[in-house]
Amino acid sequence: MTDEIVAGTVTITGHGGDELEAYLAKPTDTTPRGGVVVIHHMPGYDAATKEMVRRFAVEGYNALCPNLYTREAPGADPDDAAATVRAAGGVPDDRLVGDVAGAADYLRALENANGRVGVIGHCSGGRQAFLAACSLDLDAAVDCYGAFVVNEPPEAMKQMKPLLGLAPQLSCPLLGIFGAEDQFPSPDEVAVLAAELEKLGKEHEFHTYADAGHSFFAVDRPSYRPEAAKDGWERILDFYARTLSA
Repeated sequence: MTDEIVAGTVTITGHGGDELEAYLAKPTDTTPRGGVVVIHHMPGYDAATKEMVRRFAVEGYNALCPNLYTREAPGADPDDAAATVRAAGGVPDDRLVGDVAGAADYLRALENANGRVGVIGHCSGGRQAFLAACSLDLDAAVDCYGAFVVNEPPEAMKQMKPLLGLAPQLSCPLLGIFGAEDQFPSPDEVAVLAAELEKLGKEHEFHTYADAGHSFFAVDRPSYRPEAAKDGWERILDFYARTLSA
């Protein structure tokens, strides 16, 4: 861990060569570090997500969160930007992959990078973390209760589609963190995904917490479950220590 970090807004190149706003946090020393792309949840590029980026920096990683809503709502309040993107049916999958690729490239190019990059997301970001890990060459992926990896999404999320068919392309170890009381994804969906990865021989580690539902990591919501969140964070950091070290 390190208390000496620097954090702030940068510009990265995303899908199609588009310039995107992104939030970067990293230790100030020159020790080679792994990188973490933080994919924000559906509510957007918000204060809670930026706090998570800073935590990864304190834990010793270069961390970067691209604002996936830059195109639709540049400079907008996170709630307004999220509403705009929801109305459009969500972020297109191909664009998400291109934006994460740009974020990973940015992290790999930092002077203190060790060349290894992981990805993490919660809720819609969990689904997108799995999508990125099946579409890009990454070193680790964390899916925190990502919905619609197995099942069809609602009609309103017309930009999304199930991702189970991409499982043969999973490029890296996958850590899955889920709640037993969640319905998006439900325990049955998690079991289907686990069985498919097992069949394919893909390295994965899934943990499901009793008495926890969706968004149990969110400290500012009634869904917050401290014990599950604490254990989940410990598992995430242990996982990255094993997969992102040079």
